[in-house]
This record gives sequence, C-alpha cells and structure tokens, in this order.
Amino acid sequence: MARGRPSRAAVYARLDAALDELNSRLGGLPSPEEANFVWRDIWYLEAHHSTALEGNTLVIREVELLLERGRAVGAKPLKEYMEVKGYGDAAQWVYGQAHHRDGWRGRDLVTLAEIRQIHRTLMEPVWQVAPHPEASPREAPGHFREHDIHPFDGGMTPPSWALVPAKLQDWLDDANRTADKLRSNVPLAEVLAQVHNDFECVHPFIDGNGRVGRLILNLMLVRLGYPPVIILKKQREAYLSGMQRADTGDYGLLGELLARAMIDNLNRFILPSVAGPARLVPLAALVSPDFSLAALRQAAQRGRLEAYRGSDGHWRSTRKAVEEYSRTKGRRTRPDGAR
Repeated sequence: MARGRPSRAAVYARLDAALDELNSRLGGLPSPEEANFVWRDIWYLEAHHSTALEGNTLVIREVELLLERGRAVGAKPLKEYMEVKGYGDAAQWVYGQAHHRDGWRGRDLVTLAEIRQIHRTLMEPVWQVAPHPEASPREAPGHFREHDIHPFDGGMTPPSWALVPAKLQDWLDDANRTADKLRSNVPLAEVLAQVHNDFECVHPFIDGNGRVGRLILNLMLVRLGYPPVIILKKQREAYLSGMQRADTGDYGLLGELLARAMIDNLNRFILPSVAGPARLVPLAALVSPDFSLAALRQAAQRGRLEAYRGSDGHWRSTRKAVEEYSRTKGRRTRPDGAR
C-alpha cells in the first residue's frame, strides 16, 4: 500500500508512545540546569515563530542576537524588536515558573496572577514604543480589556468586556481540571486544543491574546511533564483553520497540529538531550545535518546501522551507533589484488 500522510489516530498514538518513552524510560523532561542549551534553543524558536504568527518579520538570526546579546540587528521597526524582546522575557519567566514553582502539584495548574504576569511581561516592552491606539490607561499590560471585540473570522464573537472576569474564572476552573480530563478517553492533544481555544474565545486583553494563550499552554504542558509546543509560522493558516473548527466544538484539526508540534519538539530537542550515547531512541531523534531520517532508516533496514525494530514497527538506535556508522560509511573492503 502506498505511503501517505499518517492518520490523526496514528499521530495521537505516536505522541502517546513518545511521551511514554520520555517519562517511563528516559526520566522525563530535563531541567534548565541539566540542559540549558535545549531550553535556550526552544526559547529562541518559540519567540521567533509565535511573534511571526502575529506578523512580526524578524528572522531567526535576528531573534537569537536580540535575546542572547541584546543586539538589535537589521532595519526593522522598533516595535518588532520590542515584540520579540517581550515574548522572550515572558517565555523565560514561564519556563522558570513551570520548572521551579515549589508545591504547585495538587494546586492550580495555572492562576489568574500568572496570566496577568505573562501579559504584563509580554506587552510592556512594546507598549513603551507603540501602545494600542484604542487602549485606555486601565487596559495597560496586565489589565483586562474594556472594549468589545469584533467577531473573528468564522463568526465567533468574544464576550462583552464586562463579562471577561467571570468568563476567565470559568476558563481557569476548567483548565485546572486538565489533569483529570487526561484520564478520560479524549486524546491528550484534543484536551489541550479545547483548553487553548477556550482561552482565545474569552480574549481577555485588548492585545496580545494569541501570544499569551500559547505561553499559558506551554506553562501547563511543562508542568504536566510534556514538551512545549511551537506552532511554526508556515502553519499559520492550518492553525487559524483549527481554531475556527474548534469554535464549533470540533477539536480534531487543532489537536493534530498540537500533537505534531509536541512530537517535533521531542525529537528535535528533548530526546537527544536526555538520552545518553548508548541509550536507544527513535531514529527521528538522531537526525542531523549529516543524516536525514530516510537515510538512517535505510541504513537500519540494510543492516549498516546498528538498530532495533520494536513491536510498534519503529526503528530505534543510539548516538553511539550513528557515530560508528558515520565513521565506517563509504568504506568498502576490496578483495586482495583488486585495483
């Protein structure tokens, strides 16, 4: 049968297996102290793509220099640098909270104070150079909107501003039941899709709701022991379509996008960090500039790369085996006397 795009059910099953491998066999997410470079790379990439989804035009190298060294290179509007600076600061705060908040287990997964802090940290840098033109002083960063929002594409209308505090409290009550929902038969990714979309439907702030919503989702994910998600700028149309479908109660499209994003982060950043050189990991976690996934799979199938095919049909190998394969690749033993 011809290969095609995996079904949604197959993507969900792949995510479940990858998370089980991470938590049961590899000891879970690394802390920032254990793998600072991993979280730094996620931080850069997230700040780039999450702001790009909202129209920011800084390229990844400009983002890295801005966040790492505080250097604004290029000739972009100051507002764009401040958007990235604010997002970087907010993401750094989120990951610090997610890893080091003492005693959060058994308490709320996310709090109102944290939501307001995320918005304040995210928006204050850009607000200093380009405040929202319609905002009153009471709608500054960290404060709820006092304007009604026009209907979104697709027809969903956020609640009247006077209802925001009550609606956000309803959302918090539901979001803090996420761990209980994960014990149901609803796929993990679709539970997360509902939580994320419901926040965006409240739209509590006059600006920055999409970025805040994605940061809150990652705060919750890391606290639950899951990798954060990065929705790429090239996925913008699929993301918006998924949100529109979710507005009607269909969380499948958005859930699949989130599942794929978690798998990508696991394979690109997390698994290579937590697995030692002799630890078996999926081939996707061993991809490098030298070897694509297809090349590793072909080498495994031909017996040139030491690898093992599990009962789930997926190949696994080790960094050590790939290094050995790299050293011996291309060598050929010739018969005596061959020219």
